[in-house]
Amino acid sequence: MKSFHQQSSLLSALAKNNLIAASQAEVISEEYAKQEKSIIKFLVEDKKINGKSIASIFSRSFGYPLIDLKQFDISLVPEGIRNEKLIRKHNALPLFLRGKVLFVAMSDPTDIDALEDIQFNTGYTTELVITDESSLHEAIESALETDADALDISDIDSEALSGLEVQEEKNDNEPIGQEQDDAPIVVYINKILLDAIKKGASDLHFEPYEHSYRIRFRIDGILNEIAKPPVALASRMAARLKVMSKLDIAERRVPQDGRIKLALSKKKSIDFRVSTLPTMWGEKIVMRILDSSSAMLGIDMLGYEADQKDIYMEALDQPQGMILVTGPTGSGKTVSLYTGLNILNTAERNISTAEDPVEINLEGINQVQINTKAGLTFPGALRSFLRQDPDIVMVGEIRDLETAEIAIKAAQTGHLVLSTLHTNSAAETLTRLLNMGVPAFNVASSVSIIIAQRLARRLCTQCKAPDDVPHEHLRQLGFPEDKLGAFTIYKPVGCDDCTGGYKGRVGIYEVVKITPEVASIIMEGGNSLDIARQFQKEGYNNLRQSGIVKAMSGITSLEEVNRVTAN
Repeated sequence: MKSFHQQSSLLSALAKNNLIAASQAEVISEEYAKQEKSIIKFLVEDKKINGKSIASIFSRSFGYPLIDLKQFDISLVPEGIRNEKLIRKHNALPLFLRGKVLFVAMSDPTDIDALEDIQFNTGYTTELVITDESSLHEAIESALETDADALDISDIDSEALSGLEVQEEKNDNEPIGQEQDDAPIVVYINKILLDAIKKGASDLHFEPYEHSYRIRFRIDGILNEIAKPPVALASRMAARLKVMSKLDIAERRVPQDGRIKLALSKKKSIDFRVSTLPTMWGEKIVMRILDSSSAMLGIDMLGYEADQKDIYMEALDQPQGMILVTGPTGSGKTVSLYTGLNILNTAERNISTAEDPVEINLEGINQVQINTKAGLTFPGALRSFLRQDPDIVMVGEIRDLETAEIAIKAAQTGHLVLSTLHTNSAAETLTRLLNMGVPAFNVASSVSIIIAQRLARRLCTQCKAPDDVPHEHLRQLGFPEDKLGAFTIYKPVGCDDCTGGYKGRVGIYEVVKITPEVASIIMEGGNSLDIARQFQKEGYNNLRQSGIVKAMSGITSLEEVNRVTAN
């Protein structure tokens, strides 16, 4: 927390330059006293003050040079002085050396302690340059990723990628053609995969039709057409992708599943899960990008409100019980579960998971790939887990009564169980278990919390604009009456830095405890409406209400809340 003098200096500079009213400074100071984040982050995120304007004023007022880190080559950051602990502690990035002087980018010109600490640890005299908070955060992440030997994708030679240059297998039934004819296909496919990673896509779709062929990326949950190569190349592209995935290139009549590992560097790789499907005009191929870094985000990055995070963390801290995460495919359930497992993953705990498929490898966790053809099912894996003294068990999905009964038995006998179901809300999750045939007593006594979730697109912070929505309309949509006029609704605009006004996604959650009152409703045979009413009575936000909180905070748009929370 900043000293009062430093805080006052910053607010005074903003007031003198009319970025805030003089009367606001004291109010902001009082509000900030309750925060744990930095004063500048508080001003940008909570007060919606433009970060670049703040940086410009601080540069003039305190006499430090201003730098645009978006135009700065992060690869110039000296590797020998990238101390991650120092950088994250002080939110400061060493940029370059000039003789014995180290220039350090910061958003806060009053943090002299940070400069002295960096000077002490590096042995160089430090000079401060000012930048905006958002650019600083992005530059820090980029520099630390580079330091971890994760290469810039744009610098990778597509033909030199390990994991992609698979030797072509010749097959008399596959019209691959001469090797030199296929070389352009190899390069083109590699470029498509790299583009998908650069753009943050989650899925790639290769789709053949009678007279056309298209390639689409799913970015932030929405499919976008990327290319339309000649339809004559459909069979060659399918063959190349199948060879890379170690699939049977001669078999086009039945679906197949495979994987590709793309090594970007010695320490960073990306996995692709590949699925083929025979259609009228050829094989449609869908590739899911499995980036292990998404499982390492940390719970603070997922979008939980403070009270929701507390409920989840409290449940993870219990020695037994069941945590259920629910939502449709693509709603982020796996990331929520993996984030919880990472928090629990210590040397003192025995953790086992049964997944179909195993999407991301987690060091220190015993992950089992379900294989129904070989006889390894969810119930079979769970029975084996319970014979191996587990502390924590994760079941990829509860699909049937047998799996549900074993998972509940484990939760009742001293194990913490995490799992998922495909339902629309927390209340429906409970009735789904009952409809499977699980006795009401077992549901009421074993389930600890339920997390229903969706993923909404984040508004681009560079181009979002205020949206003039009538108060009456907001009232009808469920916005709190007493807060109308106290917040700003934003809409997407679109710029070079985003896709259609959105960049990234944020979770919208309904996190509820199974209280004695809810357990009583379950035991008495109440339906999902009765349970949902009780959750509301106890003050838990449903998905719609949580989405409204995100819109009021300027994180997402009204249209996006309506899209992801419509039942």
